[in-house]
Amino acid sequence: MNSAPWKAIFNKYEIGKHNFNKEPFIITAQQIRDATRQHFKKTNEIEARILCKQDSRENRPDVFIENNLFILPVKNKIYIIVKGEGYVDIPLIKNTVAIHKSKLDFRLETSKIGNSEMQHLDFAYASSIIRTFMNDDSLVLTIRGRKYTPQFSFNVGKQLIEVDGVQTEVDAGYEGKNKVVLIEAKNSKTDNVIIRQLFYPFRQWSQHTKKDIFTLFFEKQLDNYLLWQFQFTDKNDYNSIQLAKTCKFQILE
Repeated sequence: MNSAPWKAIFNKYEIGKHNFNKEPFIITAQQIRDATRQHFKKTNEIEARILCKQDSRENRPDVFIENNLFILPVKNKIYIIVKGEGYVDIPLIKNTVAIHKSKLDFRLETSKIGNSEMQHLDFAYASSIIRTFMNDDSLVLTIRGRKYTPQFSFNVGKQLIEVDGVQTEVDAGYEGKNKVVLIEAKNSKTDNVIIRQLFYPFRQWSQHTKKDIFTLFFEKQLDNYLLWQFQFTDKNDYNSIQLAKTCKFQILE
């Protein structure tokens, strides 16, 4: 959680005195390094890209948790500390497991080597789980890896946030005749995730296509493949995220 480095950062810049109800606090990667390098030696205690990676509520440093804060990138090497709810719950899927018969007429062997998010997602796609969940046989893999956002703005509460050129990454994106499906994948149980991981790609690809954008969260748990579909009811509101539907699949090869 890197609570000690962030305590040093807050002390150096007197962030605790900032009025977060009025506006976010802007901080640069250089400022983070300047505040930590004299007292800390480990890379994960100095580097902004690591200190600012707070992907779940529990990953936040103590000073963030105590003050109901979260952090967002807004430009290359520039971040803002924001007051409010930055995360969305990933609820348990209590539905009966849906037995899915793979659409392949042969058994995949190479996909069983290892335990990465990408291979589980690729196996789910190859078996047509993604197409089945989205009810769209036209979906094909077209997006993968890191890209940079165009300029866009949105609100967190009453505060206006402007983003430009922030690096994003989706584990996989699929395009069909009428829709684009973006997926954030994990290979272990996740209780909550920072909304940014779903919202930034959603806003990014909304500016590149007029097709409907769908955002999914994916997990593999034991022999089951789990999918959550989230939607943003207002593309300009970070906290307008809602759970649309879920399903738990088991694949029969």
